[in-house]
Amino acid sequence: MIAIVDYGMGNLRSVLKAFEKIGAPAFVSSDKFAIKSSDAIVLPGVGAFRDCMENLKAMGLIDILRDEIRAGKPYLGICLGLQILFTESEEFGKTPGLNILRGSVKRFSFKDSCSPFKIPHMGWNKVRMKKSHPVFDGLEDGEYFYFVHSYYVEPDDSSVVLMTSDYGIEFVSAIAVDNIVAVQFHPEKSQKKGLRFLSNFMKWIS
Repeated sequence: MIAIVDYGMGNLRSVLKAFEKIGAPAFVSSDKFAIKSSDAIVLPGVGAFRDCMENLKAMGLIDILRDEIRAGKPYLGICLGLQILFTESEEFGKTPGLNILRGSVKRFSFKDSCSPFKIPHMGWNKVRMKKSHPVFDGLEDGEYFYFVHSYYVEPDDSSVVLMTSDYGIEFVSAIAVDNIVAVQFHPEKSQKKGLRFLSNFMKWIS
């Protein structure tokens, strides 16, 4: 069973519906014992990094997430679920993350007031593969996925980068290392390509 972590933020229902659509057994829960007994963890989210970490702390979920991920349980992070894996975010000053991966979360900054790149980055954008991975089987380099975010990750270790995208700058749109896959885009909002990505994730962890 796939545990979709409920920490009081994010579009949990649409993520659950996406897994149901591909026939994957999944449930939404904030119960640490249910999360611990699951076969894989999915953490989606839209919103502020600091609020996310505060909610996880208040619910007693930070240690269970760190322990389960470090023990090798498959993990899929979506949007905020990608960002909180890293050391810290500059949102609202510096806010510590889970620090499972070294790196920081930066805000898009376009100094030219006439820049065509608005914040947040919202809508369809293409991804570029930096290395092969089973979660991208049957999908081509340059596929379009749906994004909604104002911040992006900067890993210290470039070897974790799976995909990048361009939005004024080249930014990391997905990472993959060991049991971890995490994406800045929203597969649950990315129609057939997103469902294929989730199906590939399920095959990868089986």
